[in-house]
Amino acid sequence: MNNSRRWCKSAQLCRRIRRQFSSSTASIEPFKPPPFSSQRRVVVTGLGMVTPLGCGVETTWKRLIKGESGTRALSVEDLKMSGFEKDTQLYTFDQLTSKVAAIVPCGTKPGEFDESLWLDSKHGKSIARFISYALCAADEALKDANWIPSIQEDKENTGVSIGGGIGSIGDILDASQMICEKRLRRLSPFFVPRILINMAAGHVSMKYGFQGPNHAAVTACATGANSIGDAARMIQFGDADVMVAGGTEASIDALSIAGFCKSRALSTKYNSTPQEASKPFDCNRDGFVIGEGAGVLVLEELEHAKKRGAHIYAEFRGYGMSGDAHHITQPHVDGRGAILAMTRALKQSGLLPKQVDYVNAHATSTPLGDMVEAQAIKSLFSKHATSGALAFSSTKGAIGHLLGAAGAVEAIFTVLAIHHGIAPLSLNLSSPDPIFEEGFMPLTKSKEMQIKAALSNAFGFGGTNAALLFASI
Repeated sequence: MNNSRRWCKSAQLCRRIRRQFSSSTASIEPFKPPPFSSQRRVVVTGLGMVTPLGCGVETTWKRLIKGESGTRALSVEDLKMSGFEKDTQLYTFDQLTSKVAAIVPCGTKPGEFDESLWLDSKHGKSIARFISYALCAADEALKDANWIPSIQEDKENTGVSIGGGIGSIGDILDASQMICEKRLRRLSPFFVPRILINMAAGHVSMKYGFQGPNHAAVTACATGANSIGDAARMIQFGDADVMVAGGTEASIDALSIAGFCKSRALSTKYNSTPQEASKPFDCNRDGFVIGEGAGVLVLEELEHAKKRGAHIYAEFRGYGMSGDAHHITQPHVDGRGAILAMTRALKQSGLLPKQVDYVNAHATSTPLGDMVEAQAIKSLFSKHATSGALAFSSTKGAIGHLLGAAGAVEAIFTVLAIHHGIAPLSLNLSSPDPIFEEGFMPLTKSKEMQIKAALSNAFGFGGTNAALLFASI
């Protein structure tokens, strides 16, 4: 009986609490929408590059415009298998069907990459090659932008967005060998920090004390473009005033090359003439040339750049993304993913297709990919493309395919095309694909022209697509 009365009192109490809560919440107004200031404009104020054409923006750009090539024959030493027996190295090299690569020239001469400059005593053992490329390109970009802040507030409002596609596969191969040979005790405590993709952004932020967003996109060969687009949005949304953004890659090693060979993605017909191997849009293309390097831009909020008197190369106007939802390595034949990404970049930019003067195509020198992208450009730009008014090219003929760094390096080429008024050529294009016609043809020579707006495409395995649109200001 007592238990029954206690239960009734508890039930009555619960009902009273529910009535009180219901009446009190009914009088509370819903939250107002979150504050969102008018969209902040983003500009490019600094550029930095490490490419197969050389170390530095000026060296790379001059050689690109002249039509020089950064590809060469692959050697056993390039496979980075020094920990293996000589017989194993030679056997591995012999088994590779593709023996060409676009390799960063290293040394101490002007225009060469000197890795020792980026391996300080404190962090040297934790820095893999892809990280050192990013550090070098970021240093050039920041100096170009004249932005190395010492004030705490400026450091807090500066972020980093640098991604990579693969990371340090060579370190993984060496560590695996240690396990096979029962030498696990010798595994470096820096193994994990050397292979993590986000450590490129991490080391850049630590070197300069940047405490804004610290971000690393990994979207295969669209990585560099996504890193730049994401960084621009961080500025637009007020997460930072300045972003150091781009992509990096150092995948010239035995396992990476072997993997791409097995997927039949690499060129195999031009092992004896390596400088002819990367042939975007050409009938005789048979696969891409694997490359390495890094590209970094300094992106900045427009008023922030004006206030400090920064030099402005171009304005970031649009960022489009899409997914093919079709195949792990091949685009859909109708090019709908590329069209959607480019359309979205145009929509965000507020520009019409006919206002775009130049397109830096992703075209890697693969039989299907190049044709699909060409068809997508032709479909989207229509008469503007077929009339010959739209200039377009693939700069991979000169530098090969830099994978996770490709989108960033080619975005820099696009910005430089606007800045200098020169559209770079497509190297090794002697027999254009049948899809092309007289008015619709990739550039076979660098062309001086006024470029007010330009688009840069980047597509990756998994069907990921990104397009960046820049314009003069």
